[in-house]
Formats: sequence, structure tokens, C-alpha cells
Amino acid sequence: MAREIAVVGVVGLGTMGAGIAEVVARSGIRVVAVDLDAAGVERGRGHVEHSTARAVAKGKLDDDARQALLDLISYGTDLADLADADLVIEAVPESLELKARVFAELDRVVAPDVVLASNTSALSITQISVHTGRPGKVVGLHFFNPAPVQRLTEVVRTVVTEPDVVADVVAFTRRLGKEPVVIGDRAGFIANALLFGYLNHAVAMYESRYATREDLDAAMRFGCGYPMGPLALLDLIGLDTAYEILETMYAQSRNRLHAPTPILKQMITAGLLGRKSGRGFYTYDGPDSPTVVPDGQTPAASSDDATGVRDVRLVGVVGTGTMATGIVEVFARKGFSVILRARSAEKAEAAIGKVRKSLDRQVAKGRLSEEDQDAVLARVTPAVEFAELSSCDLVIEAVAEELSVKQAVFRALDEAVKPGAVLATTTSSLPVIECAAATSRPQDVIGLHFFNPAPVMKLVEVVETISTGADVVATARALCLRVGKHPVHCGDRAGFIVNALLFPYLNDAVRMLEAHYADADDIDTAMKVGCGLPMGPFELLDVVGLDVSLAIERTLYNEFHESGYAPAPLLEHLVTAGRLGRKTGKGFRDYSR
Repeated sequence: MAREIAVVGVVGLGTMGAGIAEVVARSGIRVVAVDLDAAGVERGRGHVEHSTARAVAKGKLDDDARQALLDLISYGTDLADLADADLVIEAVPESLELKARVFAELDRVVAPDVVLASNTSALSITQISVHTGRPGKVVGLHFFNPAPVQRLTEVVRTVVTEPDVVADVVAFTRRLGKEPVVIGDRAGFIANALLFGYLNHAVAMYESRYATREDLDAAMRFGCGYPMGPLALLDLIGLDTAYEILETMYAQSRNRLHAPTPILKQMITAGLLGRKSGRGFYTYDGPDSPTVVPDGQTPAASSDDATGVRDVRLVGVVGTGTMATGIVEVFARKGFSVILRARSAEKAEAAIGKVRKSLDRQVAKGRLSEEDQDAVLARVTPAVEFAELSSCDLVIEAVAEELSVKQAVFRALDEAVKPGAVLATTTSSLPVIECAAATSRPQDVIGLHFFNPAPVMKLVEVVETISTGADVVATARALCLRVGKHPVHCGDRAGFIVNALLFPYLNDAVRMLEAHYADADDIDTAMKVGCGLPMGPFELLDVVGLDVSLAIERTLYNEFHESGYAPAPLLEHLVTAGRLGRKTGKGFRDYSR
């Protein structure tokens, strides 16, 4: 028979503990909230009162319901106040010693059958449980911040947790309106184990000055649809909290990618903890404020007419695939004359037909008039010979992702196109310098990595090689702004920003599945519900294509020689078996049924 949970204790009234107390009381359950001292209690009470007042202001709670909720929570500073609790949730700071002391004391205070849960985000539940006389009744119950809003809870069982305890805690979290996933006891659980490797990698990019904080964050927001960029998210989490989670993960995994990037420790020592201290990767207008203010790292405003920007009026695009036709549409809609070069007249006309079909959809949706559609198409000229691109001011190569094919295109462009023209590749992973080396003008070659579908996606990665001229970089940036895109700048190395951050995270998810730690559905749920990502890793892999994903991961591994980047064997096996994702009907999931 399921436990009746009528009284819940909450120990620790920081942001998480106060949020948990509010969530439980919202469900009509009585809460006994305990903190170390009166100041902690008042701080926790203030959190709850402020949060519920905001809910009333937003119309999500009325005054009577708010008062009823507040009446359900009693506060104290003595763990003995929890003697009548049916379940106790610990939410004290992330210190194993502190949590162990709290659990040992709770074990003496509450009845023998009471379940003790820890809200730790990374520490071992097993190590916490052995400080009690009831390890079978200890679980992890990891809420996400802010607890009143986030729906995910990770229910963490140890090797000795009793099955009925897990079932009762799952039922309890569903009663709170949450979405539980049940997992084993390993550092980081699902969400943090996948999230913090990605965050740590972003910090390493920032530390090495590969890209600015603004470009790193914009790349993941515009390129992947993430709600926050990695560095802004670290500021929200707290750099000290992030450091402790990474240290815990590294101690268990010994994966070098989990070892905290050195700059994190330096920033913590300097008191730069993120939003809570008013400074982290960004500077805020005060402690606990979300408002970013300019500082010494804030980039100066730039304009299209900056000195050194080359004049671009005629644009050439080489290729007939989805990316090529999307780029043609982007430039033609912004008033540029565009020459689309294909291997035959038939392929060129078919490619222009794709542009017409895309514009037809915009007309049908009322986003474009028929007159404007005709004007856009009139600006596009088909071509077969490279010589027909001779007068172009910019030529963008968008052919197949094979280096030899791209190099052949750049050799042809070098002979055909006028001096001073910018030559760009939209490769997503190949070295731009290899394309530049196929020409006699490497200073004019740059990467312009558009994202698919190009007419919709705002991000363009502007990739400069060691040979690219400063005026070419400035020209590329100005062009991106003119066609309504958000340019981010980075150096010429595998994956650039987005793929270099995204695909190791996807590979970690495959390894987690391969290890039978959690199933694909739970992992996807954890990342979507817990981290607010638009798609879970396995949904995304199936959409991208497992063969494409494997190729990118191999490229990253071959460039960085980092063991953590080696493609998971499961991914390689699925590709070998022809399970490539949605395009074949089967990938990590079966779409053919």
C-alpha cells in the first residue's frame, strides 16, 4: 500500500528549498520548513512570499489561494520540528559532509519508515544514505530551478533503495504536477551529466579566446534554439555551484572533459560567482539581478559602413542543394543580384524552381506579395560555367561536404572570379584553410556557415583562417547584418562553435544510453523538460541523421584527439545497420510504424 504523505519536511531554505516548500504547499500538503538560523528562515520565507506575490500579479494565483498556500507552511530552526513528517526533502548547500550530518540527525528525529530525500544535483545518494540506519529508504529527489516552474524531477535510486520507496516518491512527484524520471546513482544524474560537460566546454572556448562570450551564447541560442547561452546559464546557476558539480562528476568519471576549466576556479576566487554576486562572465546592475550592463568586454557597436568593408552588389552561389537554394533566396530577397551556378542548365533551373517553391509558401502565408516574389526571382540568374561568375563581388560555395569537391570548386573560382572578390564556403565542419589553400588568394577566403533552413535561421558562423584578411572579415560581418542574420566570429577549427559544443553533448547522451543508465525517452524528457531544450538528444540525432552526426563526431575526434569525443560504438553500429534516423524510417526510434 502506498504511503500517505500528509506532512513534508524541507531542510534548507535557499532558493531551491524555498521553491520546493512552495511547490509542495501548492498541492495542499502541509510543509514544515527548517533552516539553520532565524536569518535563513526569514530569507526562505521571503523567497516564498515574493514568488507567490509574482504568481498573483501574473494571474496564476488569486489572493485567497496564496494565503491558503502560505498558511500551509510553518517555519523553524530545529530539526526536531520534523518529527511528524512523512517525507523529508533536504536542500542544504552541495557539501557531502553537511548533507551527511543532516541525514544522520534526521534519522534520529523521524519515524523509522519515513523516506529521506536529497535534492542534490550531483553528489552520491549512496554516500549520503550510509549515514543513516535506513539506507533503503533514502532517495535522490532532484528538483530543477526554479522549482515552482520547472516540471522535471529526477528520482534517484541507489542499489539498496526499496522498490516501494521509489514508487511512492514517483507518485508523490506526480501529485505535485511534476514529470519524474527514475535513474541510478551516478554523478550528475541525467540532466547535469549531459549539461555540465557542454557548459565546461563553452568555458574552455571562452578561456582560450576562441570566441567572445556574446558570440558563444548567441551561437547556441540562434543556432540550436536554446533558451540561454552557456555562459549566461552558468552565471544563473552560479559559478561556485557549477564548479562543485563538475568536480564531483570528474571525481567519479575521470573524464578530462568534466575537469573544471581553470578559469572557473580563478573567477570564484575573485568573487565572480555570477548573477548572485553581480558579476560572472557578464556584469549585472546588482547582486541577484538578471539585467546585464556593459563592461570592459562588451563589444563596441559597429556599423555596415565601417572602413575596410568591400563593396558587394553581385553575389554568386555554387550548388543546387537545400543550403545553396536557401542562401540564394536570402540574398535575392534583400535586393542582391544573384548568379546560381549549377553543373547543367537543367539543374540550375530545378534549383531556381526550389527557390520559387519556397517563395510560393511565403506568398500563401501572406508574408510576401506576388509582385515581390516576381522581383526576387528576377534577381536570380542561372549559370553553368564558372566564367559566368567572373564579375561577382562575393561567391559562396555550397556543394557536397567532401573536401576534394570543395577544393576543385575553389580552384575553378580562383581562375574565373575577378581579383578582390570574397570567396566563401558554407562548410559545417571541414577546414576552411584547406579551401583557401586551393587558391592563389587565401586572404580573400572565409567561412560563412549558414544554418538550415537558411531563410529561417538567423545564425551565421563567420570563420576566419590564419590567412583571412581583416577587411574580408569585416565585409562578411557587414553582409550578414545586411541580410538580417546574426554573425558570430570564430577561428578555423573543427565544428566551429555550434557543432563543437553540440555534438560532444549528443555523443555523451548516446554513451549514457549505451551504458543502460536511462532509456532514450527519459534522457530526451530530462533535457527538454529539465533544461528547456527544444529537442531531446535522440530526437535531434534522428532529425540530423545518424550518418551526418557520426561524420561530424569523427571530424571532431580526429582534430582534437580527445578520448571523450570518440564516437560512441552504438552510434557507429546503428549507422552500419542503415538506421540513419528519420530519413530511413529508423534511427534511435522507429518511425516506420
